[in-house]
Amino acid sequence: MRSLDRLLTLEHGTFFRVKILPCVLIGNLVIWLIIKLSIFDSMKSIESVLPPLVNYICRKKALEKSTDFLAERIEQLRRQAAVLEPGPEGRTSLLNDVATYGEGFYKRMESGKSYIQEDTSDLLADHPISEEGESLKKLLELFEEAVEKPGINPASAGHLGYIPGGGIYPAALGDYLAAVTNRYAGIYFANPGAVRMEQMMVDWMASIIPYPPTAGGTLCPGGSLANLIGIIAARDHHRIEGRNVEKAVIYLTDQAHHSLPKALRIAGLGSCIFNRIGLDDRFKMDVTELEEKVSIDRKNGLNPFLILSSAGTTDVGIVDPMESISKVSEKHGLWHHIDAAYGGCFILVESLKHLFKGWEKSDSITIDPHKGLFLPYGTGAVLVKEPEILLKSHHYLANYMRDAQKEEFFHSPADLSPELSRHFRSLRMWLPLKLFGLRPFRKALEEKHLLALWFHEKVAELGFETGPKPELSVVIYRYTRGLKKSEYNAFNQQIIQFCHKDGRVFLSSTILKGEVWLRLAVLSFRTHLETIEKALEMLESAVKRANDELVGSGKFSS
Repeated sequence: MRSLDRLLTLEHGTFFRVKILPCVLIGNLVIWLIIKLSIFDSMKSIESVLPPLVNYICRKKALEKSTDFLAERIEQLRRQAAVLEPGPEGRTSLLNDVATYGEGFYKRMESGKSYIQEDTSDLLADHPISEEGESLKKLLELFEEAVEKPGINPASAGHLGYIPGGGIYPAALGDYLAAVTNRYAGIYFANPGAVRMEQMMVDWMASIIPYPPTAGGTLCPGGSLANLIGIIAARDHHRIEGRNVEKAVIYLTDQAHHSLPKALRIAGLGSCIFNRIGLDDRFKMDVTELEEKVSIDRKNGLNPFLILSSAGTTDVGIVDPMESISKVSEKHGLWHHIDAAYGGCFILVESLKHLFKGWEKSDSITIDPHKGLFLPYGTGAVLVKEPEILLKSHHYLANYMRDAQKEEFFHSPADLSPELSRHFRSLRMWLPLKLFGLRPFRKALEEKHLLALWFHEKVAELGFETGPKPELSVVIYRYTRGLKKSEYNAFNQQIIQFCHKDGRVFLSSTILKGEVWLRLAVLSFRTHLETIEKALEMLESAVKRANDELVGSGKFSS
């Protein structure tokens, strides 16, 4: 009876309770009466056998009818869901529509703006998810209006504001293949090829530092998670936990990317002592001050354990003195983590290698291939000299994954980071590097460096005050000619506002020691000399408009 009870609680159990149960009960009653009224004593011998037999037959009939009904319902649902698996012609049609849109995007980008202030994203709210689908062409039209048009176009040659990447075309094909094949890249057992490919990319990046062959790491969604993983490695290696957190000391400068303090907080290190190190006149970490503060903190009974330096700061694009910092970290036994998310790939440029001297002595490094290798967003990496430390921090076992818990040739990526489910992101990196080779990447990076140097000279000719000569590809500058010091900030804010309204090229601003500076960051592989010339034309026009708006109108006393 228990099996029948379970059967009758199925989704369509009402049918069986209404139609089958009365038949079973009445049949049992009739048979029982026949047996009781029979004049043959021999019938009594089967009295205890016949009713259960009839019960069994009726129940078997009910089960057969239930499975038939379920099979019919399953087939019906299958037909209704079949749209999820388009055939060859359907796939070709969808792919052609997307490819056509992509080509249209490239054409629009050539003559379009790099920044559009108008926000049309509210169009998405007019098209909520519903039971019925829509055509792909209609959806692509919506995407163009609501997503492609408003805001910054990072793929544009004119994206010179933040740290751009561009997104080279073969990387998109790599993502297409990764999505179509849907290979899981987290555990070696699940897909050895995907894990080997990621390990190949990690090993290659470690080799250009160069870290020892035993080094390792993992690909990440970006520099923020990479920095977090490096900081967790430092925390666990130095056993910073519990009550000793409040005496642990971390050293960094005001030029440290904001993802670092954020990662420290997430890692439970927000209560540590943050000892800010001063900057020299080029905005580099003052290593003499670093050495002094570490020594003083040790004498005062504190626990220095982590130095955070930068190889390519976001604001200014400088590289901290790696060799000198590494000497301090080695002398005092501190973990040295380098945030090279922006600048790390410039090690490929022969004329810039000297800037990175000594970074191979660090313990961990963050590099973003979606910046220096021009890949789509979502491609970061953390490299660690001793990957076993990552393994201790992130490796866990689960019963349902017992088949995967076998000896492997590599540490699985899922055991080296917080990610278990992860995108097969190494394919978008491997495919362009193998397709083109390293040479064009080296040449493109060198071109970006020289474009920054060229802009640095030319913008000064327009009357702008310039910051340090760019080491990589970021330039800071501001307009001060004929202005009082108290007017610098407002005037330059006005310039950047006019530039944003123009939109042909996207520039940005920052605050350095309480003063507004404008920034130009050259890193898109599509940015060439004509783009920089366009930026200079836009700035010259913006200065004239700011003069008319602030000086000519009498708002400034100048």
